[in-house]
Amino acid sequence: MVKTVWFKRLVIFSGAGLLGVAGWLWLTMLSPWFYDRPDGLAKIEQGPHQVFVYGTLRFAPVRLVVMGGMGDPTPAILEGYQRNGLDLSPEPDSNVEGLLLRVDADELARLDRYERLGIRYERVEVTLGNGTSAWVYLRLPERQNALLTYPGLPLALVP
Repeated sequence: MVKTVWFKRLVIFSGAGLLGVAGWLWLTMLSPWFYDRPDGLAKIEQGPHQVFVYGTLRFAPVRLVVMGGMGDPTPAILEGYQRNGLDLSPEPDSNVEGLLLRVDADELARLDRYERLGIRYERVEVTLGNGTSAWVYLRLPERQNALLTYPGLPLALVP
């Protein structure tokens, strides 16, 4: 009897936790609230795009939630950069390992939303180690300065 009650509570708390995480992911990444694409950004061209990812988007479940797909990932290397937490910085003798994703215009728009294009990151075109051109998200300079101004503050709370 005691084991049954314990098991039911475990299932309820686990389910509530999963729903909470799913709700937070939807709210922050897919909901119509909390992000308006800045007016000055270029319109996304139709057709296939290639994006180099090096952080959380390397993980299939994150890509599925964010993009609604996998992006046909292949291993890739970005030469001349180093990874600094959630950002990249130029470093001539360094390389960053990641994935090259193939996405359509709708998936790229969802990636822009996830990265808070124009607010937190900018999307720039780079050439990967194999000569392929791809988009990569780099932290905007003012966001980098905010991180230095508020050390220790969780990223979600950095202005």
